[in-house]
This record gives sequence, C-alpha cells and structure tokens, in this order.
Amino acid sequence: MVIKSRKCFVKVRDIVPYEIAWQEQRSLQQERINNPDLEDILLLLEHPPVYTLGTGSDINFIKFNTSETNAEIHRIERGGEVTYHCPGQLVGYPILNLRYHRQDLHWYLRQLESVLILALKTYGLKGTRIEGLTGVWIEGYKVGAIGIKVSRWITLHGFSLNVCPDMSGFAGIVPCGIADKPVGSLQQFSGEITVAQMRTHILSAFAEVFSLELILMNS
Repeated sequence: MVIKSRKCFVKVRDIVPYEIAWQEQRSLQQERINNPDLEDILLLLEHPPVYTLGTGSDINFIKFNTSETNAEIHRIERGGEVTYHCPGQLVGYPILNLRYHRQDLHWYLRQLESVLILALKTYGLKGTRIEGLTGVWIEGYKVGAIGIKVSRWITLHGFSLNVCPDMSGFAGIVPCGIADKPVGSLQQFSGEITVAQMRTHILSAFAEVFSLELILMNS
C-alpha cells in the first residue's frame, strides 16, 4: 500500500511588515482550530527591521531605551526571549496540525532544528545543536533561532535563519537571552549566499523532515 504524504501549502514572499505576517499567521491558525481538516501551510518571507519579545521575555535583554527609540518592537505570544528580524534573514512560519505529525512540542522544536541543519548541509556547513538550548549554531555562532506557540496542537510562529543580514541590529539586544554566545550569519562561513538560494533548500529540507508534499501558492 502506498502511503501518501500530507500536503502543505507554501506562500513565498519577499519583505513583509511584521504585524501583517503576524495577523495572517493568527488567522490561519484560527481557521485550522475551527476546522482541523484543513491542510498545513508554511509562510516563508523576510521582515523589515523589527524586534520581537516572547510572552515572558525579560525587557532587560533590550539594551536601548524602548521609550526613546523609533525601532519597531512587538511582544508576541511565542516562547523565548528577544530577537531581531531584518532583510537578509529568512523567516519561516509553519502552521501545522501536530495531530497529523506528532503531539510533542519537544519533537517539533527538534524537527525545526533539523530543517535548518539539513538545509545548511547543501553548502557544506555543519549546523549543530547545543544541549539545553533551542536553535542552530555554526562554529559556536547562533545562525538559526526558533520560537513557537501551539494552540490545540496547531502551531504558530517558527524559525529564522540569518543568511546575509545586516547584523548591526543584534547589537541592541542580548539575542535570545544568551549573553555568552555570539550571533552569526551564513555569509560569514559561505561567502556570497542569498535568501533566494537558501529558500529553495529550506523548502526541500522542510518537505523531507516533516514528510510533506509542498504546494506553492500564489502570494
């Protein structure tokens, strides 16, 4: 008997304001809470410069005065501490029904790490995990961050991968609340590499890791 892969629709976009993508995620999640039979969906995009804090994030991990800045800052419902998004960083928001995968949040986090690690292999880059922490590192530099929220086993938020961003925005925070480990980008280790190139490999890795048939949608 042939077991068919579960389908997952994919919306690929360029730069999307954070609040617009956030609203879309929540809408897609709510649709799947209301109707669990709907297919999974993955949003893959970039953001203009923006800082986000998880539900319980410590504001002290932001080094600048939040009342005296023009920086865009959002406190959102994911786990984890403060992070930074900007062009050149590839962001993925999977809206998955874990009832069709595995109802295990630790498993899901490790699967997202596996997606990034597998995609990095295409450039000969060795992505690693650090015990007790969530994310992906190359030679001690954190290149991939993950933060999620799950409601009724429908996922929200997801992962970011520093491909070729302007890293200066990270100087204003303690990224992910980890003070003793630097943040890096793939460009440091692989020279010229673009988001468009990495996007293809992320999609391939995502399909393999989650055993999904990806269907590209018009965005």
